[in-house]
Amino acid sequence: MAWDEWEQLKTDALQRQQGSTQTQLNELDGGGGFSGPGRPDTYGDLKVANDGLTKIGKAAFGLYNQLWDKARVAVPSSDSAAADLSKQEFALGSGLKHVSNRWEEQLTSLMDACAHISNHMRTTKKLHDNDEGYIRRQMSSIAALDAGFDERVGAPGEKNTIYGEPKPSREKEE
Repeated sequence: MAWDEWEQLKTDALQRQQGSTQTQLNELDGGGGFSGPGRPDTYGDLKVANDGLTKIGKAAFGLYNQLWDKARVAVPSSDSAAADLSKQEFALGSGLKHVSNRWEEQLTSLMDACAHISNHMRTTKKLHDNDEGYIRRQMSSIAALDAGFDERVGAPGEKNTIYGEPKPSREKEE
């Protein structure tokens, strides 16, 4: 877009704004009137596949263990070689030590990220399971409450069967 075009668009927008006494939203109407987000029933239910979370968490945990076992092997031998080269006054010793330190820093950073992912997936799975249980309990209590007020459950004037059979009363024995 050329500068002249940009200036012309700004001028046109300002003229439209000054000439209009109505409120205008910065959104294009989709043709059906309301163009906001869709109704909640169009989104579907919240679904979390725990299998997917578990797989991601296990993969991150496995990578963490492999990094610990296999990627740290070079650090002690590199440090030893760097110390030996430095004792012999080779400049390569300090360079090797620098590389070893950077390797250790990067490896630690990567391992921390793997641990974070693994822990996050485990926590997320547990939270979603807890949320699911809470929602089920709330929905079932609402259904029981609705059934208790529903006149179609029993004939008017009779006890509602949703509450079960009445307990037998204890009579005093004389």
